[in-house]
Amino acid sequence: MTNDSPTQMTSDRDAIVDTTTRMAWCVDQRRWDELPALFADRVTLDYTSLNGGEPATVTPADIVTGWKAGLGGLDATQHVVSNHLIDLDGDTAEATAQFVATHLLHNPHGAPLWTLGGHYHWTMARHQDRWRITAVTMTATWATGNQHIMTRAAAPPEASETVVNSPASKP
Repeated sequence: MTNDSPTQMTSDRDAIVDTTTRMAWCVDQRRWDELPALFADRVTLDYTSLNGGEPATVTPADIVTGWKAGLGGLDATQHVVSNHLIDLDGDTAEATAQFVATHLLHNPHGAPLWTLGGHYHWTMARHQDRWRITAVTMTATWATGNQHIMTRAAAPPEASETVVNSPASKP
């Protein structure tokens, strides 16, 4: 459904910004069941600037499982995504945006916040009149605070309690 009219291009840009913003919103609101509809059947995820390793090609279910495990144990997150730039090419698009992601976990072992900033790059494809994410690259350019809250949030509750309450953890 390629249509290069100014009206269609504006509509496409709005839909792409909505899709990328919705990705962050659904994570922050823990609306895990809404995330898969934003992605193509196979998605290349690249978080190597933060975690090292190699990009991975995964399913939407894999994305939800991973994000839920890594972020669901936090008390709150807020991903602010702004300054979108969209390059349209028919039924495909490239989008970039800046982000600031704040992560909160109240804990007895340090500051409760970890904030990360950088930019996202998305590759998108039109599928059945909807824009879907086919690739996400997150490039972290700065961070501040207590990154260790991410490890605590991802640990099973009983593991955290064992560490906190073990004799070895007492001074």
